[in-house]
Amino acid sequence: MSVGSHSPVLLEAAVDSLQVRPDGIYVDCTFGRGGHSREILARLGKRGRLIALDRDPAAIAAHGGIDDERLQLAHERFSCLREVLRARGITQVNGILLDLGVSSPQLDDAQRGFSFRFDAPLDMRMDPSRGATAAQWLAEADERELREVIRNYGEERFAKQIAGSIVAARARGPVATTRELAGIVAKVVRKGAARQDPATRTFQALRIHVNQELEELTRVLPQCVEALAPAGRLVAISFHSLEDRIVKRFLREHSQPPQLPKRLPLRAAELPLPLLKLIGRARRPSADEVAANPRARSAVMRVAERRGAI
Repeated sequence: MSVGSHSPVLLEAAVDSLQVRPDGIYVDCTFGRGGHSREILARLGKRGRLIALDRDPAAIAAHGGIDDERLQLAHERFSCLREVLRARGITQVNGILLDLGVSSPQLDDAQRGFSFRFDAPLDMRMDPSRGATAAQWLAEADERELREVIRNYGEERFAKQIAGSIVAARARGPVATTRELAGIVAKVVRKGAARQDPATRTFQALRIHVNQELEELTRVLPQCVEALAPAGRLVAISFHSLEDRIVKRFLREHSQPPQLPKRLPLRAAELPLPLLKLIGRARRPSADEVAANPRARSAVMRVAERRGAI
């Protein structure tokens, strides 16, 4: 299934994992073009509700072509989950989906500046109405900050050399377009040193930094646990190791009993239960899905269930 120009990754597996109840309340934290939301709505009954968030106004405007009174859209970052639910009088939900990263429409729209495949303004904001562009950040960051962002968020081993080249280039004029940045990186990263285009990791790093993607993820995960009703499911799909590491660590920590003083006189039955129960192992797309949608190749899905009240 393709929605607009976006093919939802692990569509059936993700929505199956939510175990949608006909009368339940669900949250799609990353609406995109509505692919996962459409499938959730197909499984909801007349009394069910779906709250969908997206920070990209283009996604909200497109609304996935969905006209359904059970769907409520919110133009918000997913770190605002608590406020979005509170504003609608919702205290608990039965499932939450996080489909992380950048969407195909964002990558394929040259003017958004996410991709080095096009020559375009270096923007990279998921919400073009707020915050500084990638070009503005490149103009203001010092060399140390450039190096750390490219190394930490892009996992780029040539971060020091790339940062130095950006500083040298901007002394001659602004680094304002995707082609200019890609050209700077290509001169630094040795040919054959990366299986991907030399600019891939640097573009990833800037996008993550400009949109504060890892900070957003770190903020929303505790809110998800707080919002889930007992037996409610959290489904998270990550597309690179930095995201997956945060999700994996969070789920592991919250699926283990709280750490208590060693000499506390408690029987095993009296120990508090962990907040979450892990459901199955991490799941990846099938070979057929990757063949049909190459952007799915790095996806990892993890699922956890909220235990009963403690």
